Amino acid sequence: MPTATGPQRPPDKDRPAIAAQPRPATGSRAVDGRASAATPAGSGSGTGSGRRSEAARLAVLNAADDLLVEVGFEGLTIEGIAAAAGVAKQTIYRWWKSKVDILFDNLVLDAATALAWPSETPSGPADLRAYVHRFAAFLGTEPAGQVLQALLGHAQLDVRTAELLHSRFLDELRARDIEHTRACLGPGAGAGSISDTDPGTDESGTDEAAILLDALLAPLYHRALVLRRPLDAAFVDALLDQHLSS
Repeated sequence: MPTATGPQRPPDKDRPAIAAQPRPATGSRAVDGRASAATPAGSGSGTGSGRRSEAARLAVLNAADDLLVEVGFEGLTIEGIAAAAGVAKQTIYRWWKSKVDILFDNLVLDAATALAWPSETPSGPADLRAYVHRFAAFLGTEPAGQVLQALLGHAQLDVRTAELLHSRFLDELRARDIEHTRACLGPGAGAGSISDTDPGTDESGTDEAAILLDALLAPLYHRALVLRRPLDAAFVDALLDQHLSS
């Protein structure tokens, strides 16, 4: 479970895309890969009220994660989260508009660590293989992966959720992953049937790294969301072997 301590979030002006530390919707931050909350502005980190507010935020984030696993997205309610966290509904509404916003904060916070690349400067196929395995573990087994699955499902019916996911998480994640995949391919490197006449594009001008990334990640989403099958290591290795040279 999360703790209330950890490094301060860098100022927004210094924040790159999700590669380092994505900014959550409500000013929380990530510690040890799970949700941890920043002290609310103006409360004072050394005051008793500040500590109580921080503890309450942590309790809400953890309760939402746990209840989602237990009851699913449709069964998750603000009332249930409040009861599990031991706080009043009004306390929750001070920081979040809806259960979607709570889950989104948990997703962004946990992904900052769980979806970090094994190397900050990936440089070869081994780094890409390791990341795809990490992504599969995140999507298939971790609570934050279940949060992502729930939000992706809800986004098909709710425009606000779709916009939130894309503009503040998925687009940044994809941009970072394409950049790192390009670094893993290296100059003149190709993959599978993709043309290697240019290190960055295929013959039609499409980004080779983007094509490869889609070819690797799309089956993971399909297997998890559509087939409801486990993303085991053997499946991931077979997928990687199809698209990456040894």
